[in-house]
This record gives sequence, structure tokens and C-alpha cells, in this order.
Amino acid sequence: MQNSRQAYTNLMLATAAFAVAFAAWSLISPLSKQIQTDFKLDNTAIGLLIAVPTLLGALMRIPMGILTDRFGGRAIFTGLLLFTLLPVVFLGFANSFSTYVLGGLFLGTAGASFAVGVPFVSRWFTAERQGTALGVYGVGNIGTAVAVFSMPSLVHAFGGRQGAFWFYLIPVTVMAIVFWLFARDAPGRVEPQPLGASVAVLAREPIAWHLSLFYFVTFGGFVFFANYLPQMLGDWFPLDRRDVGLQATIFTVAATLARPAGGWLADQIGGVKVLTWVFAFVVITRLVLAWQAGNANIVIVTDLLLAVGVGFGFGNGAVFKLVAQYFPKDTGLISGIVGCAGGLGGFFPPLVMGAVLDRTGSYALGFVILATLAAFCLALLLARTPQESAAGP
Repeated sequence: MQNSRQAYTNLMLATAAFAVAFAAWSLISPLSKQIQTDFKLDNTAIGLLIAVPTLLGALMRIPMGILTDRFGGRAIFTGLLLFTLLPVVFLGFANSFSTYVLGGLFLGTAGASFAVGVPFVSRWFTAERQGTALGVYGVGNIGTAVAVFSMPSLVHAFGGRQGAFWFYLIPVTVMAIVFWLFARDAPGRVEPQPLGASVAVLAREPIAWHLSLFYFVTFGGFVFFANYLPQMLGDWFPLDRRDVGLQATIFTVAATLARPAGGWLADQIGGVKVLTWVFAFVVITRLVLAWQAGNANIVIVTDLLLAVGVGFGFGNGAVFKLVAQYFPKDTGLISGIVGCAGGLGGFFPPLVMGAVLDRTGSYALGFVILATLAAFCLALLLARTPQESAAGP
């Protein structure tokens, strides 16, 4: 049944469910400027509000991956979507900074959907097509763009934030029903190792932690920019604030569409080669953005951000090609751990950038810090021995 028509049907269903979950995960960030003005928040506080949905979403990826290994993606994905309805309802009633933070924290559960879909999808495909299939699944990241683009218009249409949040109850509910009725787990599912044995594998296999760090930078960078870009561009170019939603949407779409290309390229030449080029590119572009922070040109900045987004997309596709390749029996667990790292990678940068802006009046130092982390990842890849390079792509 691998690579069959049914496999592609389940891939499309999982991608759609992932997109809906990611849209729900990103409902707060498009309203950050409005919330900041209403509650008179500084940049550090608004950075926390934007970042907090990623926290629980990151931490929940580990148990969600484990549960998917044991009970299958159909049941777990449906349950996760139904749970997401609760924080969306709550956010419609939020009327203070603290209630938005609390609602955002539990809204983060939707972000754990990634660790459900990776094992669900990968088991429908043979090894030589998993990179491409998982890259296609990653197109569900476009849900972030849907939220960024739609939420300000929904607030205007419904006369407030309450109606905008509650509108999203409809697509989440419909997707949960559709996924339960039509999605199917792959036949002949491989029984996962006992949890203790899986943890022992983690202790013996440093590649799991390397992949986690790589995803911390690539997916974390995507989440950071996708959610923080409206706020960042509004601070950076206040006279062009009307266009920030569109620019953030373009970034998200470009990064999302690059992901399947990255997975396909990893199938062809190997994930390690793709990641090596990605991190070299990210280091350079982040340093140029640091330079631009003190001499801003909106055309250069937006073009650089678009290029960075494409790089992140290629990197995200390559990382999960390697996850499925190295850990075929524990894809859910390792997806959860690597995905957790990626979610945390989206949690910390808004805090760093908000604090840097409050203290220095510029984002330059923040970009230098982020470039240094990418340089460390590049060094890890370049330090591979010839034997390690020959062992796998």
C-alpha cells in the first residue's frame, strides 16, 4: 500500500489538517500591535505574548509523537483538533494581557500537530519518497499565512477580536470531522520499541540531538519570523505599517513552498548536503540583516527576509528526511523530540529580539546572536568525519 493512491489521499488530508491546526496556532500574532496598543505593553511583553503559543506546542510534541506511534495518527490528530476548540473559545473572552497569555499558552497545543502528522505520513511512503512526502506535508505551514492575512480583516468584519477568534471554530471543527471520517492509518504499522529502549537509543545516537538543534534553527526561525514579522516590520518601518501583514504572508508562503523542494532535494543528494548549504546561507543573510538594522532599507530587508524564508523551508524539508531515514521504528518519538526543539526555536527569538530592541533601540544584536547559532550548526555539519559522511546522506 506504500506510495499508493490511498497514500496520497492520506497525505492530502494530513496536510489540510496540519494547515488548519497551524492557522489556529497563529491567531494571536497578527493582532499583536493592536493588543500592545490596547494594554500599553512594552516590546518585551509583546514578544512574550507572541512567543507563548509556541511553548506548549513545542513541549506537547514529544507526548503527541509517542501517542501517535502507539495509537495511530487518525485518532490523535482528530483529538488534538477537537481540543484546540477550547482555547479558541477562551480567547474570544480574553480582556487582559494575562488572559491572552493564558489562552495563547493552551492554543499552543495546536502546534503539536506536526509530531502527529510526520509518523502518520511517513508510514504511507517508501524511504526514497519520504523526504518529498514529508515536504508536501510541511506545506501545512501555510496555515500561519492564512491566520496572519485573515485575522485583521475578521476583526474589522466582526467589529472586534471576539468574533475573529470564534470564526475559526468552524474550520477546526469541520477538519476534525473530515479527518476522522476519511483518514486512515497505514496498514502493517510497525510496533514501536518500548519507551525505555527508545530513550536508550537517544543516549547512543547523537544524530537525534544534532537534528533537534538543526530544527531549532530552521523551523524555529520560520516560526519566529512568521509570527513576529508583523510586529518587527511595524517597529522597523512604522511609515509602511499597512503592508506588514502582506509581507509576513509572502514570507510564510515562500518558506512553506520551499519545504517540499527541500525534501525532494534531500531525497536526491542527501539531507546533510542540503543543510550545509542552508546554514551557510542563513549565517550570511542574518549578518546582513544585522547590518541593515542600523541603516534600514525596506526593499533590501524584505528581499533578505524572503530569501531567509526559502532557506528555512529547504532546511525543514531536509531535517525530516533524515528523521525518517535514521529512525524508521521510532519516527513518532524522534519527530516529537525534534519538533519540540523546533517549537522552542520559535519561542526564544521573540523574547531575545524584544529585549534587545528595548535595551538598544535596534534589532542588530539580536540578528548577530541568531547568526552565531546558525554558524554553530554549520560547524557541526562540517566536522563530520569521512566515515560519518559515508554512513548516510
